[in-house]
Formats: sequence, C-alpha cells, structure tokens
Amino acid sequence: MKYFFYNEHELYCEDVMLRELVEEFGTPLYVYSKNQILENYRDVATAGGSPYTVCYALKANSNLAILKLLAAEGAGADVVSAGEIHLALKAGFPPEKIVFAGVGKREDEIEYALSKSVGSFNVESMQELQLLSLVALRLKTTARVSLRINPDIDAESHPYISTGMKHNKFGIDTSHAIEAFKAAVELPALEIVGIHAHIGSQITKVEPFVETAKFIVDLINKLREENISLSHIDMGGGFGVQYMNALSHEALPVEQTANGAALSVKDFLGAVLPLFAQTGCSIWIEPGRSIVADAGALLTSVLYLKDNSTRKFVIVDAGMNDLLRPSLYNAFHQIVPLKIETYEQEKVDVVGPVCETGDFLARDRMMGKLKRGAGLAVLTAGAYGFVTTSNYNARPRPAEVLVNGDKVRVIRERETFEHLE
Repeated sequence: MKYFFYNEHELYCEDVMLRELVEEFGTPLYVYSKNQILENYRDVATAGGSPYTVCYALKANSNLAILKLLAAEGAGADVVSAGEIHLALKAGFPPEKIVFAGVGKREDEIEYALSKSVGSFNVESMQELQLLSLVALRLKTTARVSLRINPDIDAESHPYISTGMKHNKFGIDTSHAIEAFKAAVELPALEIVGIHAHIGSQITKVEPFVETAKFIVDLINKLREENISLSHIDMGGGFGVQYMNALSHEALPVEQTANGAALSVKDFLGAVLPLFAQTGCSIWIEPGRSIVADAGALLTSVLYLKDNSTRKFVIVDAGMNDLLRPSLYNAFHQIVPLKIETYEQEKVDVVGPVCETGDFLARDRMMGKLKRGAGLAVLTAGAYGFVTTSNYNARPRPAEVLVNGDKVRVIRERETFEHLE
C-alpha cells in the first residue's frame, strides 16, 4: 500500500491525514487513493511485455469516478449485468472493449447489451447460447461470442470465490466443450470468436494459471482439428493481493502467514502469455481486485470497549453492512489505528453494530490498545467493499472520497434516512 503510510504516527492517504477526513466527513467512510489506482492499472497494463487487452472487472468497485479514471487510461470493461453495462458506457469505456460475462443473463439484459453493441459475450451454457442467437436474430444483428469453459482446475482460493471447479455453477463442463463449440458455430446470428476460462479470485499461486493456460491451448488445438478456428482468448482475472501485513510499522503486530507476500501480476502474466503466444490469438484479461483493493480503506470509529471476561470486544460503527467480506467468508483485513498512541497490544474481536453474531471485521486479532472514540482504518478495502454494502438494520450506506495528492473529492455522498424510504 504505497499511498497509505504513517508519518510521525499519523496515518495518511497520499498527502492527506486520515483523521482530518474523519473530522470532516465522519465514519464509516471509504477512502481511495487516485494515484494508487492509476499506478496499479499501469502496472497491470504493461506487466506482460506482449500485447493484451485489460478489461477492468466492474464488480470489484463500480464507483463512477473510479470507472472514469480507468476508462481514460484506455481500459476495457468486464461486466456482469445490464447495470454494469450502463455504468461502463456512462464512464466512457468503448462498447467494443466491453465484455459481458455472468452465469445468469436475463433476456432483457441480452437485448440491452446487443443494443449497445458490446464487444463480446462470455456465454456460460447451451441454453444461454440459444437464447442469445434468438435475440440477436430478432434484432437483426450479430453477437460476438466466447464460450466459457469450466476446466475443473482448483484455484486454491476460498471456495466462495473459486469458479473453475466441476461443482461450481460457472461455465460449460470441459467434457462437453468441443460439442458445445460445434453446436455454437451452427447457430445463426452468432460469431464464435473465442474461449473464456476464469477459475476464481484472490489466487496467490502461479500454478493454477499455468494449468489453465495449458488447458486452453490444448482445447484450441483440438478445435482447429475440427475446423473451428478461434481468434480470442479471455483468461479472466483473479490475481491475488496482499491482505496480511499490508502496512508495516514498529507499533503494529505482524501476522504470521505461510504464504508471504502476494505475487505480482507480472509473475502471473509472465508464466501464461508465452504459452498463449503459440495460438496466435488476441489475449484479454479481466483484473479487478489487483487494481483497486490496496487503493482503498474503510475508516471507522470505536464506539465502545467491552470485556466479558472471556473475550475483549472493540465495537466500531462499521459493520457487515459496510464491509461484508469478513462475515461472508472470514476474509482477513489488516486493521490499524489512524493515530498510533501506544505500543501495548492485546487480543480483541473487532465487531460492528449490526444485530448479528456474524457481524465482525476481525476475530482474535492482536491490536494496539484502543480508547473509545479512536479512529481505525480497515485496509485493502478498495475491492468488494462498497459494492457489497447494504441497508441492513436500516443503516445508511457510507460516503466515498477520492484523494489525489492533497486534494479530496467526495465521489459518493453519505446516504441519509430519506434514502431508506
């Protein structure tokens, strides 16, 4: 997290002291670093050496101001709903660089995508393929299609974000892949251009990507033997980021982890792009987390400290309705004070105000001793943070601000009670 750092025990985002943002905008509050987002995107866009197209996955963070930054950088967009298509177009992504994915596209969403001339559809089942053909035929247009094949490869990630195993809902089973392509090329109003294989998210090892790349290359060769020539490979995204020990300071506890630091996108692309080169296909990737995760933090305030003789609780004003990942699959986020005032540490649970036992941001976590009213930052929260917020318990959603040097811009106003009506 290059752009989040301590300066004389005060936590900053770029040139802005985060405690000042709390004083001005209150908590919970999402804060993003513009320069971290841009640097991350540029690293991804130039990491591989050979040409490829980067389609940012809107599901990671779909704030319009952030989307406009990435569209201006020349990114494409990976979308999974008509709503995301609308946001992508409004942000300025070229329609021909929009990829429409998702296992459950409604007919009206397919019509909308075709009417907006999106670049391609990643189709996940034979029934979807047939419906797409019918809708395109009715609209007197042609849909560019890649078939998403499920290669039954373990991404070695959390089961909730693993998408490439046989028992997952995504894609066409590998045993039916050639049969599906043969059927697809016979359907009217479709141009079958490629193959898509996305095996999951937060992948921290190169091996699953290499295995997937070899699978794709082998399938392309088999299809060519059947006189089916593809020109496009969409390898998805899923590049993991560092959540543990994302920020270091002598006063902060160090989490022990066997995985160490996350691999860079250069490591992943360097392993797979040479394998794809032999196919002569254009390559598209769909990163989301690796572009925005470490560019964001969720700021929260300590409401109460509570000791029930068996556990110590730090009760904060941000809950599972503001950041779902810890409650959903026990995801780890480093939590640090906005101002370091002590080197004393204790083990606590950091919990939110929502009326659920599952409402927590951290459990059994060593942290510096805190006082009521202290400010905290939940780090690496730029991806899958605000996009999964809710109004559960009738709690208004937090505001979002974007920091650029010493300048701060509100990019989403805090909701009020009127938004709940």
